[in-house]
Amino acid sequence: MNIVITGSIAFDYLMSFPGNFIEHVKPDKIGKLSLSFLVDSMTRQYGGCAPNIAFNLALLGERPVVMATAGQDFGDYRAWLEAHGVDTSGVKIVPEVFTASFFVNTDQQQNQIATFYAGAMAHAHELSFHDLGRPVDLTIVSPNDPAAMVKYPAECKALGIPYLYDPSQQIVRMHGAVLREGVQGADILIVNDYEFELLKDATGMSESDIRAAVTRAVIITRGEAGSTLWAGGDEIAVPVVPPQQVLDPTGVGDAYRAGLIKGLALGLPWRLCGQIGALAATYVLETPGPQTHTYTLAEFVARYKEAFGEDEFTNRI
Repeated sequence: MNIVITGSIAFDYLMSFPGNFIEHVKPDKIGKLSLSFLVDSMTRQYGGCAPNIAFNLALLGERPVVMATAGQDFGDYRAWLEAHGVDTSGVKIVPEVFTASFFVNTDQQQNQIATFYAGAMAHAHELSFHDLGRPVDLTIVSPNDPAAMVKYPAECKALGIPYLYDPSQQIVRMHGAVLREGVQGADILIVNDYEFELLKDATGMSESDIRAAVTRAVIITRGEAGSTLWAGGDEIAVPVVPPQQVLDPTGVGDAYRAGLIKGLALGLPWRLCGQIGALAATYVLETPGPQTHTYTLAEFVARYKEAFGEDEFTNRI
């Protein structure tokens, strides 16, 4: 399958707070919030939604194309992605700025407070599917420059490209009418449970409205509670794969999306697509950062069998 991944490219600055954020939030002072957290550690990791998804897809045997913008400091990151099976030919370098940066602080309950600097990502709207010069079977519109997230669904509709719509972190930056346009005609919609409530509020659409507007499936991820897939009139509950350890949730959702897309590339039933996503997500949860884990396809299948048993996926790989 010819898969194109759009979204942010970023460096992730991951910090760890040895406490719980909620203990320091005073409800009666919420209107004048002023907090500072002294962290125990900080690391810089390769990140961004597009390469995170692409990295995991490459681990699963695909060679996705990343269509995104990066800055003058992208050289080493490009080499990393190419070495791990990701096609970066769709990445445009914006030489006068730096690559986007994601600063995230995680507490002991895996709650996160994050800040994002756009950098080169602000130029993503300059890219176009009309200029890609290759066939596209499926693309994902993941969090990115808001103008790009308006442009890409419209282009996909015009060109007949099925797209997975993933507004997630950018819901708070986008107008309701724009979000409705993205939802309507999307092949698949995927957000987490909190983002789904934000999406409903922003668009004025009910759950049934959203499900009717999306062509194939609406997928809600629910953290430790797994995920829910609404497809073909069915509601499918997919559990998580228990982690061997919990180190960092950054990039877990991106890995889930990669696993889901791998299942779609194989033409598998929705439940199996969700299960592949669940296992891909667990691998990330067990490691510090969104691209520090590794596995062979054989190792992935063996662990999948332990979690879900033999099925069409294990027999196809």
